Amino acid sequence: MSKPRKPKGRAISGWLILDKPVDFGSTEAVSKIKWLFNAQKAGHAGTLDPLASGMLPIALGDATKTVPYVMDGRKIYEFTVTWGEERSTDDLEGEATQTSQARPSEEAIRALLPNYSGVINQVPPQFSAIKIAGERAYDLAREGEIVEIPSREVEIFRLTLLGCPDANTACFEVECGKGTYVRSLARDFGRDLGCFGHVSSLRRTYVAPFPEDAMVPLADLVALEAIEDRDERLAALDAFLVDTGEALSALPQIKISDDQAHRLRMGNPILLRGRDAPVAEEDAFATAGGKLVAIGEIAAGEFRPKRVFN
Repeated sequence: MSKPRKPKGRAISGWLILDKPVDFGSTEAVSKIKWLFNAQKAGHAGTLDPLASGMLPIALGDATKTVPYVMDGRKIYEFTVTWGEERSTDDLEGEATQTSQARPSEEAIRALLPNYSGVINQVPPQFSAIKIAGERAYDLAREGEIVEIPSREVEIFRLTLLGCPDANTACFEVECGKGTYVRSLARDFGRDLGCFGHVSSLRRTYVAPFPEDAMVPLADLVALEAIEDRDERLAALDAFLVDTGEALSALPQIKISDDQAHRLRMGNPILLRGRDAPVAEEDAFATAGGKLVAIGEIAAGEFRPKRVFN
C-alpha cells in the first residue's frame, strides 16, 4: 500500500490582508501569496474583480476554516460611476450596450440614494459568478448567451455620494452585506436616472473584521523575494500575518483549559460550568492560552466542536 503524499509547503496558518492591485485576479493573487509564503493551503474571502483594487483577505493553512465567517461580514467600497454608457460587464471591461447624452444633476443623484438603503432587490451582472443551471453566468455570457438571472435580496447599510468631479462621473462609498454587486448598483443608478452608467473604478477598503490599515501592498511582499536567506525571508513575510482567531472576533469566545482543548481536538464536546457560562449559541469559538482551538455550537450546557485547529 502506497503511503499518502506529504503536503507540499509549510503548515503555516493566519490571514494575510492583501491590498490587491488593479489588473490582478483574485485567484492569481491567492496563488502568488501561497507561493511566496510556501504555504500548504490558501484561499480568499470574497472575490475582487481584476479591475478592482483593495482589501482581499487571504487565509493560509487552518485559517481557511474561518473563511465563511469573513465572507459573511460587512464590506466597504469606494467606487466611481461614469454616466452615459451601460456596458455588458457593468464596468470598463465590457462593450457599450446602451448610450445616452443625458447627465444627472447632483440633486437628482442625492434624491435617488434613499431608494438604495436597507434590504433591496438586486439582479447580479451577466458577467458574474452566479450559477445558472449549474453553469457560471460569466461563462454563459462569454459564449454570447443572455440568461435571466433572478433578483435577490442584499443589504445596504450606508450609501454616500462623495462628490461629482464633473458632469460625467460621480463618486460613492457603500457599506454593504454579503453578495452585493457594486457593478449592479452603478447599472441600476444609471437606469433610474435615465442616463445609463457603469463602474469606472472600484476599491474595497474594508472586509469585517479587518481594518483598512491592516492591508499589505503586494509590491511590499514581492520586494522580500530579494532576501536570499530562505528562513530570513519567510520570517519577514510571516510578520505580516494576522492571527487566525481575528476572523472570529464577532463571535462569542469561550476560554478553556488545556485538558478541555485536548478533548475538543479529539472531536469531543466539553461541559461549560459556572454562573456566567453561555446557554445557547449557534456559533462560538474556544481558545486555550490565547490560541484558537475550535469553532462550535453551544447547547444544553456543552460546547460541541464543528471545526478544530491544530
